[in-house]
Amino acid sequence: MLRVTDQSMAFAAQRALGARQAKLAAVQEAAVSGARITRPSDDPAGTGDALRVRADIAAGNQYKRNIDDGTAWLSTLDSALNAATGLLRQVRDAVVQGSNGSLNQDARDALAQQVDALRADLLGTANTRYLGRSVFAGTSDADAAFTDGAPPVWNGADGEVHRRIGPDQTVRVDADAAATFGEGASSVFALLDAISADLRAGTNAASRLSALDEAMNAVVGVRSDVGNRLAQLTRAAQATTDAATALEARRSGIEDVDLAKAALDLQLQHTAYQAALAVTAKVLPPSLMDFLR
Repeated sequence: MLRVTDQSMAFAAQRALGARQAKLAAVQEAAVSGARITRPSDDPAGTGDALRVRADIAAGNQYKRNIDDGTAWLSTLDSALNAATGLLRQVRDAVVQGSNGSLNQDARDALAQQVDALRADLLGTANTRYLGRSVFAGTSDADAAFTDGAPPVWNGADGEVHRRIGPDQTVRVDADAAATFGEGASSVFALLDAISADLRAGTNAASRLSALDEAMNAVVGVRSDVGNRLAQLTRAAQATTDAATALEARRSGIEDVDLAKAALDLQLQHTAYQAALAVTAKVLPPSLMDFLR
């Protein structure tokens, strides 16, 4: 027969008591910290899932920042194109007034000066910047998209500025300067120079209205495209927010403690530990005082 000594019984009882105490300590730590996983060894599989979810959350946060930046770019563009449309409408009004045969040359000269001022404002609009970058200069970081001249010279670089708003989705946030203002002698700036020259020469500039309307339609068309891209970013922002909410719920389910369950586990482990203490007290070898009683 296998002889069980008092000493072996005491060691076994102490080991069991230590294990029970460790479980109680773990439950207490989880309840206090609110975290179910405090170290990878607590749940290796759960740790892997948590790391993947946290990576998705980080990516979502970056997409959100890109969406915010893209929205700011496109909002700046929309404001600039709105201003350009308003300036061209004023030029059109000046042309219509200048076509009135009852106007004297002084009045036409005044209208020409007005057109020159509107052209300068339009050039400033074409050089609109956002965070130090011209929104009409493509991938160039030139100080100004256009340098004034007859006609103005485009300083940009071919290419498009995009922002990634999803794993497989990007949105362009700049605008094509050539599609907006034209190029060289066919640009809207050259057209305004010709209108001003006609007014100063006493020539009826009404023949320029068709070209002016085409220039306005080009600006409106680019603005419509910008509006579509803004709407796309708005949808992407909502989708990113929804995904972030779902990912946070998933992360919480993996990492965080269910407080009701934690309170119940704490009570159960505490009761079990008290029972283990009582049993261990009876198993430990009696002392000399126990024999003397």
